[in-house]
Amino acid sequence: VITKYVYGLLEVDLGLQKLKVPKDGDEMESTFVFASPNIFMNTERLLILIHGSGVVRAGQWARSLIINDSIQTGTQIPNIRKAQELGYEILVLNTNDNIRFICKQPVEIKESASPEEHANYVWNNYVKQINPKHIAIIAHSYGGCVTLDLAVKHFSDFEDKVFAIALTDSVHNVRYQKVPSKVMKYLKKVAINWAAHNSPLDTPLKMPIKEDIPRVSAGHTKHEMTTWSSFESINKFIQERYDSLTDMENDGKIVQTDGHKSQCKHDSIQDSAAPWCVLNYITGSYNPGN
Repeated sequence: VITKYVYGLLEVDLGLQKLKVPKDGDEMESTFVFASPNIFMNTERLLILIHGSGVVRAGQWARSLIINDSIQTGTQIPNIRKAQELGYEILVLNTNDNIRFICKQPVEIKESASPEEHANYVWNNYVKQINPKHIAIIAHSYGGCVTLDLAVKHFSDFEDKVFAIALTDSVHNVRYQKVPSKVMKYLKKVAINWAAHNSPLDTPLKMPIKEDIPRVSAGHTKHEMTTWSSFESINKFIQERYDSLTDMENDGKIVQTDGHKSQCKHDSIQDSAAPWCVLNYITGSYNPGN
């Protein structure tokens, strides 16, 4: 009931449409993602949303919050509305929809038998077709594992297009997932993980291992609440990353690479703009009360 209700909100209230996974799959043996209706028309900015593991489906962050708290805290609807206001096209993954029952027997959905397979198919068959200029990603819990898996498999796309990654209490493990050092170097510059913690929102936290993605407090101790509790900080982080990126592009800075001129894009912003709250902490301008 909850899943169908949220699906309805995505389509009716937010105007999103379903895109089938796989594209040529039978209706009874396929799943879908949700996307903006104009997503294939010269998309400048794309926001990709990736939920965690378990019973949640597209549009949900935490079913327990939907039931016991509100649609606002438990779904992706606030994130989608904000992104739409800012002119982003939207792509909502459905990574846990992996099985259909045919004649009462479970059958794995082709190209969506696991969260990683689902996301990889969507990237290869939709994101590449959309070909957005800039991409931001928000991912919760196991969605962080899926995001790192995508970054490894599609590193050139990430390096060229993905300018901001906001993780909330991600359960990724860079060693277990065998993330290459070049990918981690990139991720440490474009990503922040808002972790469940009792410190004030955005307080930098100690990283379990030094090569991990920077961690800050989500300002809440409950895992399920981390995306909602860090909502404003995530918006600020993505907007500041985008502003810095466009400032670089507007300056028209050119670099020489292997004898060819190329636009100085994500490399420059990555080198010059560390995650804003971590940078402020390091330079002494961080104020937990802000």
